[in-house]
Amino acid sequence: MNDDPKTDDARYLAPGRLIESDDPAVVAFARQAAGDASGPRETAVRLYYQVRDRLPYDPYFMGREPRYFGAAGCLAAGRGFCVPKAALLAAAGRALGIPSRVGYADVRNHLSSPRLLELLGTDLFIWHGYTEFMLEGRWVKATPAFNLGLCEKFGVRPLEFDGGADSLFHEFDRAGRRHMEYLRDRGAFAEVPYDDIVAEFDAAYPGFIDFCAKGRAGDLAREAQAD
Repeated sequence: MNDDPKTDDARYLAPGRLIESDDPAVVAFARQAAGDASGPRETAVRLYYQVRDRLPYDPYFMGREPRYFGAAGCLAAGRGFCVPKAALLAAAGRALGIPSRVGYADVRNHLSSPRLLELLGTDLFIWHGYTEFMLEGRWVKATPAFNLGLCEKFGVRPLEFDGGADSLFHEFDRAGRRHMEYLRDRGAFAEVPYDDIVAEFDAAYPGFIDFCAKGRAGDLAREAQAD
């Protein structure tokens, strides 16, 4: 069940099962990424860009183990898809005292690679993850999934984040083609709803998780460049 945004703020600062804000590597990453930032807003912005660009988006790096969906696992692997990248950004925020949580939406992605769409059997991406920070008295959305290099290969404008306005995927790419459509907002959560996500992935994309777990199912950056 999604969380009431006005209550239980302590949950958004506490370490979680997959938002491991007390993990030593996550704490070190957060501190290094923030550097000498002054205040929560600047800190959140610096964290966003580090998660966005230092950890490439990889929809094929997936398995059934919880580590594939969480902050520490994403950081250790140096890559991940939207769910673990959002978890890492939230964990880094909590590690530095910024109330943080994860949110999800179902989106239709018109600019994925033919390889990925073939494996998924659809262009509907469920449980698309983003992060929310409590900054200056309100929740602000930040979507760190697509790294700059991948955006350039796809011809998509990279998402920017200033800590004041919500950062969500652009509807169109640089050529004016439809890029993302948000179809369903699943709300925000204090913890990654791992069991729900895996169950719905299995239903929507039969065999995909297990296929990816056997090895590299593909390379999205190369596929984007080839297309």
